[in-house]
Amino acid sequence: MRLDSLRGVPGVMACALVSPDGLPIELLGEGGEALAAELASLRVGLDRLSRRLGAGYVTRLAFTSERVEVVAVTSGDFTLGVAVTRGHDTRLAQQLLARLALELTDLPRAEPA
Repeated sequence: MRLDSLRGVPGVMACALVSPDGLPIELLGEGGEALAAELASLRVGLDRLSRRLGAGYVTRLAFTSERVEVVAVTSGDFTLGVAVTRGHDTRLAQQLLARLALELTDLPRAEPA
């Protein structure tokens, strides 16, 4: 599985690889399905906001809540994300996400509209 390298990262609660249509390709952790669904939704909203601002493509997303930090990166139409328990360092997870994003060359890409 592509996300296996994130299993050993301290504090990781859930990971998801989401397709362009919002369906999970791969999940890890109890919150994996919820993370995948919400990342797909966030991606749609952030892409719309980015277009309206003329800001280009969204390539990274991060937010912190009271208990969790979520970091996600995009690779083409795909989104990779991880939820880490607050207080844990997210740098290793971010590095692994970036590396995984570069390795998504074998997934089918959406046809241009």
